[in-house]
Amino acid sequence: MGYIWDGKEFIVKKWLIAAGLSLASATAANAADIGVVNMGNLFQQVAQSTGVSQRLESEFKGRAGELQKMESSLQSKMQRLQRDGATMKSSDRSSLEKSVMADRQAFSTKAQAFEQDRARRSNEERGKLVTRIQSAVKKVADDKGLEVVLDSGTVVYSSSDVKDITADVLKQVK
Repeated sequence: MGYIWDGKEFIVKKWLIAAGLSLASATAANAADIGVVNMGNLFQQVAQSTGVSQRLESEFKGRAGELQKMESSLQSKMQRLQRDGATMKSSDRSSLEKSVMADRQAFSTKAQAFEQDRARRSNEERGKLVTRIQSAVKKVADDKGLEVVLDSGTVVYSSSDVKDITADVLKQVK
């Protein structure tokens, strides 16, 4: 793409460059209105303080125990089939093989449903935490007069004018 000195393309390029420079200078002039927050750290600390992991673990404890029992029973049958299959009567071996197949299918179905339910609930709880953190970030930013708050994990460089509000947000969430 070359420059067309008399055409619209050159004018558009000049306008884009001017807009970019003015945005950069406006951002530099208002650097004091920018804050950063460590979202990963906040999420981890808020999740621990609210006991989300323990709550989810207790919610799914019964189903996890049931799956462990099913898996143990299935492994036992498979070991028996492997160990005694050659010496069993054909009808007994066939019956045990069918039982193993049925148990394996039932286990697979229940395990898949368990994982889907656990992932869904985990995402629900994660969404609640993110909403709480975001509203706390907004409140702290408003209180401190910040116009922009960035995740510190995405910032390559920040001067001393940029305020880290992570601790204030954590206090607000708790």
